[in-house]
Amino acid sequence: MPKALCIGELLIDFVSTTPDVTLAEAPGFVKAPGGAPANVAVGLAKLGMDAGFIGKVGADAFGDFLCETLQRNRVDTDYLIAGEDSRTTLAFVATRSDGMKDITFYRHPGADIQLSPDEIDNDYVQSAELFHYGSVSLSHSPSREATLHAIQSAKAGGALISYDPNLRLMLWDNASDAKHWIWEVMPYADVVKISEEEWEFVTGDIELASGIDHILGLGAKLLVVTLGERGCYYTNGTAEGYVDGFAVDVVDTLGAGDAFVAAMLTQLMQHADLTVLEKDRLDAIMRYANAAGALATQKVGVIPALPTASDIECFL
Repeated sequence: MPKALCIGELLIDFVSTTPDVTLAEAPGFVKAPGGAPANVAVGLAKLGMDAGFIGKVGADAFGDFLCETLQRNRVDTDYLIAGEDSRTTLAFVATRSDGMKDITFYRHPGADIQLSPDEIDNDYVQSAELFHYGSVSLSHSPSREATLHAIQSAKAGGALISYDPNLRLMLWDNASDAKHWIWEVMPYADVVKISEEEWEFVTGDIELASGIDHILGLGAKLLVVTLGERGCYYTNGTAEGYVDGFAVDVVDTLGAGDAFVAAMLTQLMQHADLTVLEKDRLDAIMRYANAAGALATQKVGVIPALPTASDIECFL
């Protein structure tokens, strides 16, 4: 049984071959496997952790490609299901040098939101020591109910629970639904990672001070806000700080946050109680995660760019 499990979307990103153009202006695209929770699963595996992924793809050529990609990267796919009733979700992505993205999804509906609660194996989920999820799989039923069931099962099993909302408003019917469900699953999380550009939507305030106490008060043991090339902010309620990022020549920012999460989690798993981690140790963990995020910007596509432990160590 895998030590770490991720649940959610697995899809194909078609990434523009030219930065700083709109989707309409893009002359071509490179096919790349993607989906934030799946990226984290591969990131964990590349960093030496036994990882598995729970989700659904279409019974089509793209679904086969995605399953093979995870297997090639040593991610357990026993509960990656190929559905006959819908096609693998696709996303077209135009990247910008400032880190922002222009994304259009083809998901009407996509296989990723067809995962149902009866396809969740409680024994498989409760065997994990680490469980990671996002909010995209909460946008529609039945994957909403499946994700919630799996989160509750992992929590009951004693896993370290990690949550990255990974806001994609265009995949929700409306913004109020997105905000409701993002907060609905917040109390289960031990580790919460939110990007700076998501902070205002999630908390209702552009200032970091707003929302920190609320999130920690719901039970989070560590809150991390990623700041792009400027690094990150963290707090566990006792220790807090900013850790600078690394200046690199960016090729593609897609997936940098997923690389950050995977690297951070491998380090956090070494500690039983995150609330007592001191500033020096948290600074070192975030510097390690920042390095992973920087390295992930050096290639087009996410999974090929996710670093190994030796990549990070050499970079540092």
